[in-house]
Amino acid sequence: MSMTRFQALAELNSRLPNHVAAPSAKVSDYFGSNVFSPFRMREYLTDDVYEKLMECINMGVRIDRGVADHVASAMKEWAMSKGATHYTHWFQPLTGATAEKHDSFFKPLGDGRAIEKFEGTMLVQQEPDASSFPSGGIRNTFEARGYTLWDPSSPAFIVGNTLCIPTIFISYTGHALDYKMPMMKALHAVDHAATAVCQYFDKEVVKVNTTLGWEQEYFLIDEALHNARPDIAMTGRALFGARPAKGQQLEDHYFGSIPDRVMGFMQEFENESHLLGIPVTTRHNEVAPNQFEVAPMFEEANLANDHNQLLMDILDKVARKHQFRILLHEKPYEGVNGSGKHNNWALSTNTGVNLLKPGKNPKTNLQFLTFFVNTVAAIFENADVLRASIASVGNDHRLGANEAPPAIMSCFLGEHLSAMLDDLEKNIKAGKMTPQDKIELKLNIGKLPQVLLDNTDRNRTSPFAFTGNKFEFRAVGSSANCANAMIVLNTIVANRLLQFRKDVDARISKGDDKDEAILKELQRLIKMSKAIRFEGNGYGDEWVKEAKKRGLSNFTDTPTALAIWKDKKIQKMFQDLNVLTPEEIHARYEIELENYSRRRDIEASLTASIAMSNIIPAALRYQSDLLDNVQGLKAVLSASEFKDAAATQLSLIKDISKEVNALKKGADAIKVELQKAHTMDAEKQAKLLSGTIKPLMDAARASADKLELLVEDESWPLPKMSELLFTN
Repeated sequence: MSMTRFQALAELNSRLPNHVAAPSAKVSDYFGSNVFSPFRMREYLTDDVYEKLMECINMGVRIDRGVADHVASAMKEWAMSKGATHYTHWFQPLTGATAEKHDSFFKPLGDGRAIEKFEGTMLVQQEPDASSFPSGGIRNTFEARGYTLWDPSSPAFIVGNTLCIPTIFISYTGHALDYKMPMMKALHAVDHAATAVCQYFDKEVVKVNTTLGWEQEYFLIDEALHNARPDIAMTGRALFGARPAKGQQLEDHYFGSIPDRVMGFMQEFENESHLLGIPVTTRHNEVAPNQFEVAPMFEEANLANDHNQLLMDILDKVARKHQFRILLHEKPYEGVNGSGKHNNWALSTNTGVNLLKPGKNPKTNLQFLTFFVNTVAAIFENADVLRASIASVGNDHRLGANEAPPAIMSCFLGEHLSAMLDDLEKNIKAGKMTPQDKIELKLNIGKLPQVLLDNTDRNRTSPFAFTGNKFEFRAVGSSANCANAMIVLNTIVANRLLQFRKDVDARISKGDDKDEAILKELQRLIKMSKAIRFEGNGYGDEWVKEAKKRGLSNFTDTPTALAIWKDKKIQKMFQDLNVLTPEEIHARYEIELENYSRRRDIEASLTASIAMSNIIPAALRYQSDLLDNVQGLKAVLSASEFKDAAATQLSLIKDISKEVNALKKGADAIKVELQKAHTMDAEKQAKLLSGTIKPLMDAARASADKLELLVEDESWPLPKMSELLFTN
């Protein structure tokens, strides 16, 4: 049974600031101490085994049984020295959360004795029950077998007394049932494609890594208030709540002083993160009240994604210790900022070069332009599938509101860099280039660092913005697994780079020299992708109209956005690059559509339930008090006196009746439409929930929020927005 609003407020007022002291040692002294990192491996592995394992990690060489046995033995010895008694294969199924099944090192021998055992076979492969994980029809429910397979590139770590081993998760038939496997395949695809293009500029480049730096935004809510709001507890967002007089309009929370109790929470989750090798370095208040952000240093994308999944779990656990709850929903409160997970993406070579950072000479700047322009072109060619990669119930509320980027995919490059691309497009000759033409172009390209030095502005309304030495994919939702967006982004960039190499080679075979061929192909791509570049206000109605003229899609809801996965050309691209098969794509489409429908169904059911069980009864009780007051006035006043004295009460009674009737009608309509939805197939159900039931929920909320402003404060059953936003 949930507590009442005033019980929640009373419990909140009893909270004391919860300070947690950081360890006395410097962070550098204990950073990663709970991780079986390459540094730790050197202590526990022989040189030969260590070198073979590094070869496996860095070059993708298959690991043999003997090496796996040595690594397992060393890993067990290290883990037990840290107090571990169990191990688990830690994986990322398509539920959106991580999963784990713990097994003990302890093995009885049968003669009254026991040993601790952990062999290579236990490290490399496990067989968890896959029957209850989403599969999108890849396997039948009665076919429960699934496999987790060790990912050596992401180091094992210890949480509590359990050794956690990052793994991929596949079906009996070998299909991916998780985010990690296609993520690793997409990273391999872009590595292969980018390395081939790098060969035009530097023969020393033999590997290209994707780097990822995520910025995690989140809200905090006191545990008592959370427990008094069934909508927030069950959906992560407030389905009801009139806007308070003060929201975020003063922007006084942004980068402000961090409250003591919040600071105690932050210190503890940062300590836990550092122990697990998560390089979080930034913390601050965000724009909305009770909204905050944490960000780490850049890492290799696969490891960065694992760290983000781990951090979300740490945030939740530590918040509970401090009598908070974490809200990772993209839009927990109307009228204030939502929460994103900005994915800062770049490519770096084994020679230490960031391919999205201009260099010191025309050659390196031409390399920068090559990868920069190809990335923009990849977004242009695949904007719809990029939009699908960040589609979710929560993001449908967030995109296009309060500083979140719109649902229309576009690239912000900055005025100066965009002008330079325009110049390149115009100035490259269609025919054979003279030596003077090449010199002039190279001189202009050599100015790139100076151009970018003055181009420091950031467009917060852009979903995909260039920020100096990286692209920032700002449209990713706070609760999302980064892998979803990274799978798509790396795949479409890989596809574009492969085509670029093919097209440049074709120009060279026809007589152009290398630089000339590259420049002409870049000119073509700049012209082709011009429609995706936008420097203005993404929130304005003018942009919606302009985007339509440019042929850009505006998918404002998840079911519409996800439909792109049915496109045969998209399926072929992912299959050709060995990232996802058509069967796996179809499965993911079904899973995401089902996830959307289930979450929206829960929200709709709760809207009707809270309206009928909480809000309408409270409004009627207050209306009954008003009626008693009116009857009392009528008994003691003359008719002429009564008319003036009871005018306010009578007006309130009428207004309450109007909104109660509207709310009841709305709740009934939601129930009727939900019954229809439950008889439909997945696509029709999702469209009904989005196109019909969501507007009914909005209308019901509008009536409820009006009632909140009519009913006296003490009679209102739910903690109000002013209490949710301004208590910590």
